[in-house]
Amino acid sequence: MLSYRPGDSVAHGLDPRTKLLGQAGFAAVAFAYTTPRGLAALTVVTGAFLVAGRLSPIRALRSYLPALPFLAAGPLVSVVDLNTWRVGLDPGAAVAPLLASYRVLLILLVSAVYLHTTPVRDSRAAIQRLVPGRPGRLLGIGVGLVFRFLPLLRGDLRRVRTAAAVRLGGERPLRERMAVVGSAGIQRALGRSDRLALALRARCFAWNPTLPELRFGRADAVGLLVCAGLVGAAVVGAVPL
Repeated sequence: MLSYRPGDSVAHGLDPRTKLLGQAGFAAVAFAYTTPRGLAALTVVTGAFLVAGRLSPIRALRSYLPALPFLAAGPLVSVVDLNTWRVGLDPGAAVAPLLASYRVLLILLVSAVYLHTTPVRDSRAAIQRLVPGRPGRLLGIGVGLVFRFLPLLRGDLRRVRTAAAVRLGGERPLRERMAVVGSAGIQRALGRSDRLALALRARCFAWNPTLPELRFGRADAVGLLVCAGLVGAAVVGAVPL
């Protein structure tokens, strides 16, 4: 699974608040310009984000493999034309869902750059500074726990599948294999949640801990200009002329 890796890329040096605003601006532009020409331009912008974070698009796509079938299902299902008398194929109906799926894919790639270049503690600090008060604290805690807990759960499921394959579990029917992996995954998730709660109590979990200091640098000035440009483009695209 895609996670933070230390580095010296341009994106690594940016303040996490700048990167969050950049993601939001890119998503707004993507929803405002869901046309072939607009998505072609956004593809170039996505490539610039990947270069800034020194992240391979192949590695980013591999981290989102579970979501790719759902993105492909929309255009494929829309091709089928069901009516009262016959079942036919309408390739033209797949254009809009295909553009929408590609838009979501670009947004996922941009978010992958953020995950690759931002530590979990910095993400929590950025969220709590952008969203003031208790809502920001609660949201920051949730994001931090998800970023730390989800990779562990995926690792548990991977080990369960490997152990089942070693014991010739691949020869069982699909329903039995799903039941084995699902039940073992739920048991491990419950066990990890219990250990997490115990560890939080043992470490005197703080509602408002000391977070890392965040500072805007010179590179953030350029990043904020890019964010402003994205927001401006989204506003222009959303307002009918």
